[in-house]
Amino acid sequence: MSPDLGAAAVPDSAAPAPGLRERKKERTRQALSDAAVELFLEKGFDAVSVAEVAAAAEVSKPTLFRYFPAKEDLVLHRFADHEDEAARVVAAGRLAGTAPLDALYAHVLDGLGRQDPVTGLCDHPAVLAYHRLLYGTPALVARLHAYRARSEAALADALGGDPLDARVAAGQIVAVLRILAEENAARIAGGETAGEVAADAVAAAGRAFRALRDGLPY
Repeated sequence: MSPDLGAAAVPDSAAPAPGLRERKKERTRQALSDAAVELFLEKGFDAVSVAEVAAAAEVSKPTLFRYFPAKEDLVLHRFADHEDEAARVVAAGRLAGTAPLDALYAHVLDGLGRQDPVTGLCDHPAVLAYHRLLYGTPALVARLHAYRARSEAALADALGGDPLDARVAAGQIVAVLRILAEENAARIAGGETAGEVAADAVAAAGRAFRALRDGLPY
């Protein structure tokens, strides 16, 4: 499916470039995920077996499970680069002397400006179909909760300070990002275009981050 779901990864200048072996593994993961999502969109998540996905991707089931331990992960692979994205934005902002909430707000505005699918402000048919698959499948929604929990934990670590304060702040920030994206996606699913929603999306992000700044020491 094109475009891919999500924003470009936040650069990490301290991280070494992946080697050839890792790049080949990532290409295989992507190919397996793409084959699976195509089948799930065509037939429905519950109607497709792991064996069918493996056959479509021309690999064995054991090979598929080496890359994806659960069927749901084949779909949520498109979120993989974003699991610790908020944490990386905060860390990169600190290196540049930017407060965590300011760095996150700038990142959200950048995503909205690019109509990044992860912001919900994207009306590309392939993205809309992916969203219907994801949010219309209970098993995938349940798996998404685990993804968000890991995202909160990574963000709390990046925020630092008192552990409880950091966890509370991370939970609020991740919830705000989710709600903003869901509001944008719901309006587009209701028939509006991304262009029609864009100004309201930017305004909503501004209101939400003002509230966060008023209540959080970050």
